[in-house]
Amino acid sequence: MPDPSAASTLPLSILNEVFGYTAFRGQQADIVEHVTAGGDALVLMPTGGGKSLCYQVPAIARHRQGRGVTVVVSPLIALMHDQVGALEEVGVHACFLNSTLTQEDTQRIEREMMAGRLVMLYAAPERITNIRFQAQLASLHERGLLSLFAIDEAHCVSQWGHDFREDYLQLSLLHERFPDVPRLALTATADDSTRADMIERLQLQDARVFISSFDRPNIRYALVEKDEPRKQLIHFIREEHEGHAGIVYCQSRKKVEDTASWLTEQGINALPYHAGLDASVRQRHQDRFLREDGLVMVATIAFGMGIDKPDVRFVAHLDLPKNIESYYQETGRAGRDGGEADAWLTYGLADVVNQRRMIDESPATDEFKRVQRGKLDALLAMAESHDCRRVRLLAYFGEASQPCGNCDNCLRPPATWDGTEAARKLLSCIYRFWQHGQQRFGAGHLIDVLRGKVTDKVQQYGHQSLSTFGVGADLSENQWRAVLRQLVALGHVVAEGEYNTLALTDTARAVLKGEVQLTLRESVEAPKRGRVSKGGSKPAGGAVPADLVGEALQRFTDLRTWRAGVAREHNLPAYIVFNDATLADMARVAPQTLGELGEISGVGAKKLQAYGDQILDLLRA
Repeated sequence: MPDPSAASTLPLSILNEVFGYTAFRGQQADIVEHVTAGGDALVLMPTGGGKSLCYQVPAIARHRQGRGVTVVVSPLIALMHDQVGALEEVGVHACFLNSTLTQEDTQRIEREMMAGRLVMLYAAPERITNIRFQAQLASLHERGLLSLFAIDEAHCVSQWGHDFREDYLQLSLLHERFPDVPRLALTATADDSTRADMIERLQLQDARVFISSFDRPNIRYALVEKDEPRKQLIHFIREEHEGHAGIVYCQSRKKVEDTASWLTEQGINALPYHAGLDASVRQRHQDRFLREDGLVMVATIAFGMGIDKPDVRFVAHLDLPKNIESYYQETGRAGRDGGEADAWLTYGLADVVNQRRMIDESPATDEFKRVQRGKLDALLAMAESHDCRRVRLLAYFGEASQPCGNCDNCLRPPATWDGTEAARKLLSCIYRFWQHGQQRFGAGHLIDVLRGKVTDKVQQYGHQSLSTFGVGADLSENQWRAVLRQLVALGHVVAEGEYNTLALTDTARAVLKGEVQLTLRESVEAPKRGRVSKGGSKPAGGAVPADLVGEALQRFTDLRTWRAGVAREHNLPAYIVFNDATLADMARVAPQTLGELGEISGVGAKKLQAYGDQILDLLRA
């Protein structure tokens, strides 16, 4: 009979021997124990929290117990490639099946899988549900060699999620056809409705649910009003992240290309990425981003899922995301290594109007539109809030917290003012337009009338005769735009039609009557974090621990140079060889023997054997 105590210690020994870590983090130990024992689980864990280990360690443990192959459902080819490369680096036999392989390579991998020699096989949902592949799984199952299903990016199965993919809907057949094979679904982002949808669609009603804290304390959140956004962006990069890797998100493909070109002209090493580019160009740009230091990727949301690059120091949004899940998922790609990182967003009235219009004009059902409006409202409430951004963000996912002291609102609390009277003037002016000629107008004309500006359009429609003409001369154009933006965000005003003309909603009546008091925020500059690294011999592209100075800093620089060469030789991103945290520990400790090197966190047995002598020679030099 197998020894139960040996089974319980197996995952920890794998963590140490294979991955070079001495202890699990957070809920990892409970998840790994549960799944290794054959239990189903739904895991919600933030980006950088160690989701991959939650299925990789059980996969290795169950393979050593003779249970065969773990099948990992993964939506992206690039992610499969890097995950498999990382596993092979630590001595775990893994492969992927996707369209990049030749028929000969596909057949070879299938033979490895059918023989039970593979520990893990990565495949896209389309292949998983393919009739031929299902027959292969059935054959493995009959022989007791189908160990575990791990469904990564599981939020893709939910229509309420931010990245719904129809291919994921067919994954319920895994439970229907192989009910005794454990399933582990993982995601970094899901609110209550998305979680419920995932459980129903993947038939995980009896699974244990593990929800880790959504907090990423190393990320500083800052949201600023749009005022020449390109200049704001270049100022942000140059002041705080010059030479660092980052992602800039834009809504349209044209804006992506224009912004990337403009950043390049300004001396920033930037590349575009969107679904309209040729597949080979997208792949080349993504490979460069993963493998080079200090590159800025300007992208639509087509870029990002599965990007494991740990030293992304900032994520900037030039357009408002669709909802908080999208915002959290996208900003979570910064600071995966635990180092300081920034989530910076600039937004304006047009962003609010465009997002609402996209929801209203979509062919979706009324129920879907209602839910999406609610999600957008939650994001707008966070954007216009006076209090801690992190508290608002975590509360959306059902997590209570205290003010963080590290977001823009905490570091420089925005001034607020009683905007009730200003709001009544603005709403009254919109009402007077309709009363005067049953017509609607956009923001520019509205503000001209409020400020008493006589334009051709004002004269054309006779709006200089309105009682609201000039009642807002005490506020600047930017101040009125801020008032209007906040009224749209609060749902008292809506912009409609091709020309974004303004109309009142039902809730505007209470404001007009003075039954509602409105406290509005004044705009403030986002506080600076300061550059993470600059000057001297510090390497660009990643955060350098402050305690690395003198010879330790030189060792760190030399180790990074060595790692870059190994990564090029193996055609892998540098962080897969060793991450910066492991190199920093090597630089601090300066081990002189293989035994001492093996004690460094992140140095497993295979990597010690493969690289130990080279590293020791470098450190001794």
